Amino acid sequence: MTVLASIRDLTVTYRRDGSEVAALKDVSFDIMAGERLAIIGESGSGKSTLALAIAGLLPASSLVGGRLEWPGHGQPPLGGRDIGFVFQDPSASLDPVMTVGKQIAEVARTHLGLAWPQAYAKARTLLQRVHLPDPDSALRAFPHQLSGGQKQRVAIAAAIAAGPKLLIADEATSALDTIVQAEIVALIRRLAAEDGMTLLFISHDIALAAELAERIAVFRHGQLVELGATARIVGAPTQTYTRALLDAHIGLDAEPLLNRSELHG
Repeated sequence: MTVLASIRDLTVTYRRDGSEVAALKDVSFDIMAGERLAIIGESGSGKSTLALAIAGLLPASSLVGGRLEWPGHGQPPLGGRDIGFVFQDPSASLDPVMTVGKQIAEVARTHLGLAWPQAYAKARTLLQRVHLPDPDSALRAFPHQLSGGQKQRVAIAAAIAAGPKLLIADEATSALDTIVQAEIVALIRRLAAEDGMTLLFISHDIALAAELAERIAVFRHGQLVELGATARIVGAPTQTYTRALLDAHIGLDAEPLLNRSELHG
């Protein structure tokens, strides 16, 4: 497989109230083109900072060390065009005073140079692809008129509107109920496969990671502590912390997780 992104000795430090807090410490690994990679860990483990660093969305006040190179892309990617980003809370990431259709169409206009009629036609097609009922009505709707799951589908449609090579989903299911979580995971998986996108799935939930990813990277205290194929991570973890994440799922031990990861390839 081709290496899409190469991360070497990545360190990210935030400056807060005159002090410095290291969010990532000497992180090194590769993201392979076309793979589904899950980044898991508890809150504060550095996984969201990693996603922001890869997407070029870190605050200007942060201190960044190490290297982030894109051998599989040829040049630094542009956020929105080459990298699609789905945030945790669609209520915060979507503009409350702009219709759903205009928000998706704006991405297509900005990055693909489409005229408004063509951009709206693309937005309608994308709403169909994310399985929003009645896409014509959805185009005219405002975010507050949609459910949480529907808003996240809109956010996903906007994230893929420019045909990115990399889709980052940062805790994209954590604000949803269990049934809707499963639907969104299945949707993200399908879209990544259909469009040939590399998928970076950020989550604290190792069960969802096992459902979706081919590889899992485990983070703790800003460090990468374990990385491997999903079947190996859930079936024979080498780190006590990874085992603790597995054990934290009441009623879900490694065996059913292993079966689920094998079932979904």
